[in-house]
Amino acid sequence: MKARVAVLAGDGIGPEVIAEGLRCLHAIAELFGHEFELIPLPFGGAAIDSHADPLPERTLSACRAADAVLLGAVGGPQWAAPQAALRPEEGLLRLRAALGTFANLRPVKVHAALADASTLKAEVVHGVDLLFVRELTGGIYFGDKHRDAHRATDVCSYTAAEIERITRVAGRLAQSRRRRLTSIDKANVLETSRLWREVCTRVVAREFPDLTLEHVLVDAAAMHLIRAPRDFDVLLTENLFGDILTDEAAMLAGSLGLLPSACLGEGRRGIYEPIHGSAPDIAGRGIANPYGTILSVALLLRHSLELGAEAAALEQAVEAALGDGARTSDIAPAGTRALSTREAGEAVISRLQRPG
Repeated sequence: MKARVAVLAGDGIGPEVIAEGLRCLHAIAELFGHEFELIPLPFGGAAIDSHADPLPERTLSACRAADAVLLGAVGGPQWAAPQAALRPEEGLLRLRAALGTFANLRPVKVHAALADASTLKAEVVHGVDLLFVRELTGGIYFGDKHRDAHRATDVCSYTAAEIERITRVAGRLAQSRRRRLTSIDKANVLETSRLWREVCTRVVAREFPDLTLEHVLVDAAAMHLIRAPRDFDVLLTENLFGDILTDEAAMLAGSLGLLPSACLGEGRRGIYEPIHGSAPDIAGRGIANPYGTILSVALLLRHSLELGAEAAALEQAVEAALGDGARTSDIAPAGTRALSTREAGEAVISRLQRPG
């Protein structure tokens, strides 16, 4: 098949990990006989410097015309001053809103070979395989904002329609897994959470009667993720809670650098990115972990290009590389040699095989 992928490398370690993701895409194309047009575009802090806009119109137009968007990371101290008129993160929020990618999928799977990489006991994290479904274009990040010298306000708002559509995404995914859905809110305090719980309950009862639905307060969910993470399967969250809990859950796997994400809308086009930040402290040193980006490429293949066999082949290659000890410095045991970013990418590519 032919497909067009917009490539937004961004800032910090973004270009380094994206380079390995693109090498894997090239390897998949060669192995399976596909043709991928990869279009590099300015985005984030780098685009502020070059175009005075974190999301230039040319970049947005190309993303709209693409089959999928592959994103590195944005941000850095040079754009983080409190008085800054433009911030890289604003480009990311605008991109999500413009493409209508309201559903953020963040799988958290603990690879058997990496149980020792987590700060939790191996018996706690062994076998963890859960999926966060986070609402991405509503809530407090997109509500009305105001700040003056004496007061600041961020408004959190959700409509029933927004809650219905994200619940349907989570419900369909739960049906394809273990049929357990946990909805996370703060209904004992927040009116938005009370609406969230009411709507979620109604949608699941009417459209997904085969699912087991549980409501958990966000503070209790945060504790349970550390105490007994295997109890969860699919977790449904609003925007702010999902942002926080998914970073917490990343520690189950041992490193933020291991985990991918997909941002999806009503159609096939999505935005795919590792969940880590731009890590400016290690940028340019060639030691960043590319596995989260490579696994994001696998999600891109599966969800936007509908290439399930190719996605599975890439995921299996990552599993094999990790199983053989191919680790970057963030997950390497003490006293062992850590691979560079490029060496980790090569470890995956060398193990890539066509199924059958």
